[in-house]
Amino acid sequence: MKNTNENPREIIPLEAHPSRLIRHVDERLMSYNIEMTEVTGGTFWKAYTAEQIAGTAEFPAVTAFTDVTAMPELMEYYPPIDLYNERLRELAKQLGPAWVRISGTWATKTYYDLDGTTGGKAPEGYANVLTKEQWLGVLDFVSYVGAKLLISVSNCAGDHPDGGPLDLTQAKKIFDFSHRHGVDIDAIEFMNEPNMMEMSGAPKGYTAADYARDQDILYGWVRANYPHCLLVGPCTTGDPSAESGENKGFGAGIANLTKTCTTQELLAGTRIPLDVFSYHYYNGVSERIAGVMPSAHWPGQLAHSDAYLAVAPDCARAHAALRDQFVPGGQMWVTESGDAGGGGDTWASTYLDVLRTLNELGSYGTITDGIIFHNTLASSDYGFLEHGTFLPRPNYFAVLLWNRLMGTAVYDCEKLNRENVHVYCHSRRDGIPGIVYLMINNSLTDTIAAALPKDALRYTLHAQTMRSSTIRLNGKELAISGSCSTPELTPQLQPQGTVLLAPGSCTFLVL
Repeated sequence: MKNTNENPREIIPLEAHPSRLIRHVDERLMSYNIEMTEVTGGTFWKAYTAEQIAGTAEFPAVTAFTDVTAMPELMEYYPPIDLYNERLRELAKQLGPAWVRISGTWATKTYYDLDGTTGGKAPEGYANVLTKEQWLGVLDFVSYVGAKLLISVSNCAGDHPDGGPLDLTQAKKIFDFSHRHGVDIDAIEFMNEPNMMEMSGAPKGYTAADYARDQDILYGWVRANYPHCLLVGPCTTGDPSAESGENKGFGAGIANLTKTCTTQELLAGTRIPLDVFSYHYYNGVSERIAGVMPSAHWPGQLAHSDAYLAVAPDCARAHAALRDQFVPGGQMWVTESGDAGGGGDTWASTYLDVLRTLNELGSYGTITDGIIFHNTLASSDYGFLEHGTFLPRPNYFAVLLWNRLMGTAVYDCEKLNRENVHVYCHSRRDGIPGIVYLMINNSLTDTIAAALPKDALRYTLHAQTMRSSTIRLNGKELAISGSCSTPELTPQLQPQGTVLLAPGSCTFLVL
């Protein structure tokens, strides 16, 4: 990045021993989604062109929605993901302990053909088919990378014979099959984004009361038969009861396109308590669907701004109030998280989104304990890995470094924040006594300065341009070698005293 102002206005003083511990956070804070449509094969968001990613061409405007999963302007067909791919497995394993979520809009209409009877054709009431081999691939992947497994189950017309309550045949099938093959389902969300009802795949005319009834049916069975499985919900997106007056729609605004209901309406009638509260967060909508919801889209020139970076923590605070109401004392999970609903913005695969990703992780630990499921691991433009090649994108290396350095103890350093400066402080992940600061300089013009109380190890992430498809660590471009060997993440020794941090950079300082 070109530095246009190398004279910082002030020097931010860092402490070697922060005085106030806020909390300890889950070691699996940074987790990720694999969409059910990736597992089965099917439509997903159409890839951007190189020119659109570079910001030199626009995505053709779409001004009306029908069934979003079938719109050729927005979707293209992708074959099933190869979960046995060596690069995919090794790079996922390198991220360390995580949750893997298998869900998404497509999951709500997926039939589990685990005994091979459909011939690949979805039965009436369903739209997609999951085969035995595909689900075994999921279970094997989860085991190999050392992850825990969260799923949502189907809840479409096929699960409601004669329009009645939820039939548990599908749920029993996938739980029992997974158990027999040695990988239990660790957590369950009943339905993906149920507050959008029919648009999320629920039967026509489905209501909040129907949802409450059916969640109790499912969770009662899970509690009785798989008591160690966490009950998670309600998995809403864009709930108006959780929005502040200054955001562009925490769920990306997609819920505004259809009849929706609130968290209160979904959960007020339930009898079986949840273990974990969940919701979805996106920082607006992507260029793919901005024509339908222009007020919910952020232009790229604001994607580094304080206002843009504030959306994720504002969203967390708003939903924490709902968590306290419905799951007091429980963790809060963001079971889908990304820069933009609709497959990600054109810059999602570039360095520009690293600032948002790291700021979300840092700010979340200051607000609550829980898990953030990045959407996705390896699909569409917001994937950590490029679809098909599984080559790592800038965000992959950013979260890899986060997981290598940032421990679970979170310390209060709010007083260090300034305009265009976001600072977070954790214990060391390696267990050595000490702390790690993350300093995000989201100004694109001004250098910032910090005063180190002792020598430190410095890891500075940056790029040649904000829309670069590659990322650098202390001046060296990061890339895998061979099939799947991650590079050494080598720090530089930073002596006690003043350290200058360039515009648009993200720096970890290990003390």
